[in-house]
Amino acid sequence: MNEELTERLRTAAEAHQPDRARILARVERGMSGAPDRHREPSGARPWPRVALASLAAAGILAGGGFAVAAIVQSPPARPDVPATPAAPSAPGTPDPTPSAPTTGGPTAPDRSSSTSPSPEASGGTGPARPGSAHVQDGPLWSAGSLDAGSNTYWAQSNITLRTTQPLTALTVELRITQTGGVQSTGSWRTLPADDFTVTVQHEGGALVYRWILKPGRTVPAGQHVFAGQYNHAAGAREAKHDGYRVDATGPRGALSVWGGFTPPR
Repeated sequence: MNEELTERLRTAAEAHQPDRARILARVERGMSGAPDRHREPSGARPWPRVALASLAAAGILAGGGFAVAAIVQSPPARPDVPATPAAPSAPGTPDPTPSAPTTGGPTAPDRSSSTSPSPEASGGTGPARPGSAHVQDGPLWSAGSLDAGSNTYWAQSNITLRTTQPLTALTVELRITQTGGVQSTGSWRTLPADDFTVTVQHEGGALVYRWILKPGRTVPAGQHVFAGQYNHAAGAREAKHDGYRVDATGPRGALSVWGGFTPPR
């Protein structure tokens, strides 16, 4: 039974109004023995007819009531409708990408010597400041000392170099702080004089000696000495403010050493 037929039956049942008066009239006529439009032949007994009419009326009323009740109370048939699947839940918002954690690189190893280098060591040809020293750089080693022949009016400062490899460039600087009466009296070196350009001048409150290797010349491996000689005011002279610096070039690149002067032995 489809939905349209069910709806039509429901409408007809709701609209049906049994003619109770007519039914009761027929029952009364049957009980009173009044003739109907169609008379029964003579000799027929009236009671069975009346009983049958009553039963028929009751059956009609009952059947109509049951039919209406069944139609009205019966729920309409529902077509098979597939269940609508539940909407999937929205996916969760992903966590933001964490910032890649910042990690510092390894600390560069300290390549300095045990003695802190001078601030001037990073550039220029100035010697180390007083109290600082960097006496060895790879194949190059150095030492500063006051000559044993120094006296109360005159002194000599020696710079000793040792190199295990030949040097293709070399600049040696000796700085004697002006403590009163300091004047140059000469200089010398153990290497050939013609291989160097030598200058002596006053700079920034000091007497400065420079030996510069000429282009195309080479300093051989070995030990070499550079010395500056000078007068000074009478009395014992304090050399703690004097210093030296050496810049060179060897087979593996640039080399630098610097330091001060030890008193004579």
